[in-house]
Amino acid sequence: MNNNTPEHPSFYQFFIYWLKLGFISFGGPAGQIAMMHQELVERRRWISEHRFLHALNYTMVLPGPEAQQLATYIGWLMFGVRGGIVAGVLFVLPSLFILSGLTWVYLSYGEVDAVAGILYGIKPAVTAIILFAAYRIGSKALSNTVLKGLSVLAFIAIYQFEIAFPYIVLIAAVIGFLGAMMSPETFTVNDHNGDSKSGYGPALIDDDTPTPEHAKFKWSRLLSFSAIGLGLGVAMFVLLTDPVLNNMAEFFTKAAMVTFGGAYAVLPYIYQGGVDQYQWLTSTQMMDGLALGETTPGPLIMIVAFVGFVGAWTKEIFGPEAQFLAGFSGAAVATFFTFLPSFLFIFIGGPGVEATRGDLKFSAPLSAVTAAVVGVIINLAVFFAQNTLWPSGGNEFDIVAALIGLLAFIALFRFKVGIMTVIAVCAAIGLGLTMF
Repeated sequence: MNNNTPEHPSFYQFFIYWLKLGFISFGGPAGQIAMMHQELVERRRWISEHRFLHALNYTMVLPGPEAQQLATYIGWLMFGVRGGIVAGVLFVLPSLFILSGLTWVYLSYGEVDAVAGILYGIKPAVTAIILFAAYRIGSKALSNTVLKGLSVLAFIAIYQFEIAFPYIVLIAAVIGFLGAMMSPETFTVNDHNGDSKSGYGPALIDDDTPTPEHAKFKWSRLLSFSAIGLGLGVAMFVLLTDPVLNNMAEFFTKAAMVTFGGAYAVLPYIYQGGVDQYQWLTSTQMMDGLALGETTPGPLIMIVAFVGFVGAWTKEIFGPEAQFLAGFSGAAVATFFTFLPSFLFIFIGGPGVEATRGDLKFSAPLSAVTAAVVGVIINLAVFFAQNTLWPSGGNEFDIVAALIGLLAFIALFRFKVGIMTVIAVCAAIGLGLTMF
């Protein structure tokens, strides 16, 4: 363990980290949270375990993509608004360009087999990353039998009974609130301080680091951020004179406000609007878009970029000679209006979250939510494993994929290999298996 406080990164170093993460953030929220935890908490020590989990708990109860919001929150803590914007934007920007390119290939040639080999290697690696995330977060957050039991119950609730994630979060928060009154020591998070420092060493934003000035609550900031956010949304909406893009702006703003429980929870809403109401794409295209979204970096909710691209392409909003420009415009509009609320939730609500870190009646429900989230992450790992090891829902077990996943987990757990390296090696293995 290194007992020296790490050097504060320059803004350039900070920028480069989030840019890299944007290109390799596979695995949905659990995989992305795992990557941030390993790099920011364990390796770079930009933020302590307790502060990381406190921010994560807040993003879990918000509508929208929790991993992207967590990135925004950490960036905001470190460098203020510019840090939050850089971290949040770079978390999704590479995905927008990658998914737009793949969607163009899909619409032009009807297939994306060129990347099939790489994705074959990445999928089992992502499964290993998610399991590793559950282990790393759970080993710190599940500090007693009650919290461990809560995690198990959350897994059973979502896996066996298919209870929606928002209800699991709400029930866990209520349990934490009541538990804080009946057994305060069970949900006390003060002991995270020792765990964090003994495990990884002191962090730049440590458990006892005062809240920076830019993260303190002020009514002037709340009102200004609200006005700027609303103004940006209205200005963009007014500038979109094309009726198709206008409808997309309105529709994806609504979608952003109901995205509780992750992308899977909002997919039926997007399907109903994109396929049935506006007829931007067919049901088959929607399923193909989901497959692309699951196997490209960035939040799964980035499927909105696919829907926007296909919709604007199909409607030929700029004429038949400019279909790519039309498609990218649709993808950009869908992405902008889906993620704008996420930035506002952090910049407006973050100061209140920072102010409640030492208050048990606020921190105890969030500790219970963290325990439940560990169970949900394990459920996601099971989901990925089932789809990776038994492809197409068949009975045939893919032993090669299983071996890749096992090697990835051993590399992460036993040899502490970086997640970026694991993904790159597994992608190369998948490509090699396809070519030879």
